[in-house]
Parts: sequence; structure tokens; C-alpha cells
Amino acid sequence: MPLSKVNGQWIYYEDTGGNLPPMVLAHGLLMDHEMFAPQVEALRSRCRLITWDARCHGETETTDDPFTYGDLAEDLRGLLDHLGIARAVVGGMSQGGFVALRFALKHPDRTAALVLLSTQAGAEDPDKAALYESMLEVWQGEGLNDQLAETIAAIVLGNEWPGRYAWIAKWRQWPRSLLRPAFNALVGREDIHDRLGEIKVPALVIHGTADAAIDIELAQRMCSGLANCQPLVAIEGGGHACNLTHPKLVNLVLQHYLAELALEMPRGGERRAAGRRSGDTRRQGERRDPVRASAGRRVLFPSDRRIAERRGHERRESWRVLSPRMAGF
Repeated sequence: MPLSKVNGQWIYYEDTGGNLPPMVLAHGLLMDHEMFAPQVEALRSRCRLITWDARCHGETETTDDPFTYGDLAEDLRGLLDHLGIARAVVGGMSQGGFVALRFALKHPDRTAALVLLSTQAGAEDPDKAALYESMLEVWQGEGLNDQLAETIAAIVLGNEWPGRYAWIAKWRQWPRSLLRPAFNALVGREDIHDRLGEIKVPALVIHGTADAAIDIELAQRMCSGLANCQPLVAIEGGGHACNLTHPKLVNLVLQHYLAELALEMPRGGERRAAGRRSGDTRRQGERRDPVRASAGRRVLFPSDRRIAERRGHERRESWRVLSPRMAGF
């Protein structure tokens, strides 16, 4: 079992390996690394995929200490150190997106680009936090009854996706002692909208039009605040975990994005050498860096070119809706 001891935790991860440019994906609350199985299958020939289980989730062995999403960002840094990865595309779904944003703020030199699925940059909505608290109390006190399981599945996976029953079965096996720390991290996170402009790398935001957990307008606000974000891609009919319920559409978007980035990742030795450069030399090197060089352009589908011609705020306020018909499925 691949485990790495990071910050006092034994972090479980899976790694496709190889010499392709790396992308690391962080899962959402109540999920685990397996939620990215469709992306691993579709993208492993294009990039090295690393998926991992956050504290209180999946196969990761967790201490009883409280934690924040900043702590999970440091767990990710330690995992990349363990794997010898100097720089990666950093992505995540919902909670994983909260972690990805904080990683990019803490470690910009190690972030080649961002992939943000079904996430946002703000604090938790108080009304939703109160609802989640009541659900948590039932789960902790009585266990996961059928009604509560169906409610959670509807929020995360929708009412119609057949794969939801496998996740409900996982939730029934979840140790109740791990619920509270994970919930506290969710509702205790801070609003980071005012810091989004510090993130300069290319960013891709994907969001389902039927997301019941995070309104698409919040994703658009995040997208508009990022310095180099392409127009939001909306998945028609997609819920919160649209990468699971609508994998073909999401994978198509990711394939286009990775092809446009054409990443060339530095090795660990190159990163250490870069740290020894003078400020002038580093700036010259950044101009030669293919990821930084792409910062002035957006990653768009051909039908979005007209949108890209618009300037500033108007361009960022537009998004493209991707449906099965439009994608050719």
C-alpha cells in the first residue's frame, strides 16, 4: 500500500508514474482518490496522475489533531517532496479545490497550473453550514440511515447517477470519529477572494450547472478573480461531482487544457538550481518557462475565440456551457 509519512500523517496516494508532466488531484469532502478513476483512465497517457486521500478520508491514517485546508496544502507539498516532483498541475474538486488554491498561494513556484472543479474561494454559507451540522449530528449519533444517505448522495452525486450506491456503501463504513474534524475544516475555512489575484498561473474552472452544493455564480466569481483564468466551462446538467457523473465531458475539457499548456516540468535538481539564481536571472528564466510564457493567453475551445477577443472584465464574466450534444457524445 503506497503510504507516505507527511506532517505526522500517513498519506495514501496512487501514482501512475512515468516521465510525463505530473498532475495531482485532490478529492472532495466525503470522497477519496477513487473519485478520479475516470480521469486517471482517460488522461494517464497525457500526464502522470497522482491522486491522494486527505486527512480523515479513504486509506490515509490520520491523527486526532484538528486541521485546516492550509494544513492539507502542506500535506500535498510533503507528498510531492516524497515523490520527487518539483512542479505540477494542481487540481481538486470542491474541498480539493480549496486545498489547490491554498497550495498555489503558499507554493507558487511549485504550481504549474490549476484545475478547479466544483469549487469556490469563499467561506462556507452559514445556512448550508447549519444544514450540514444537523446532518452531521444525526450521522454521529445514530449512524447513516437511509434517508440521510440519500440526501447526501443527492447533494454530491445527484439523484440519477447509478454509481451513487457504491459511495453510499463506503459512507456506511466511515469511522464516525473522523466526521467532526473534516466538517470543522469545511466550515472553518476563510474567504480568500482578496488573494486570488496573487495566483498568476493558468487556471481552468469547471462547474456543473446543476451543482446543489456550490452555486455556479460562486465559481464564476472565483474565475474572475484569478489573474489568468480561462472562461468558466459549465457542464450542462452536471451536479457537484460532475467529473464522476459526466466524465466524458469533463475529460474532454481536461484533454484540451493539457494540450494547450504543453507543460515541460523541471526536475528536482533544476528547481534547486533555480532557487540559487539571482533575481535578474530568475526573471529571465521565467520568460523562457513555457507555463509562465502562456500566462498572457487563455486556453479556449475554437468556438470561444470570439469571447477571447473581448477585454478585461467582460471576457471573464462569460462562460461556455458544454453539453453531450456539443461534445459529440
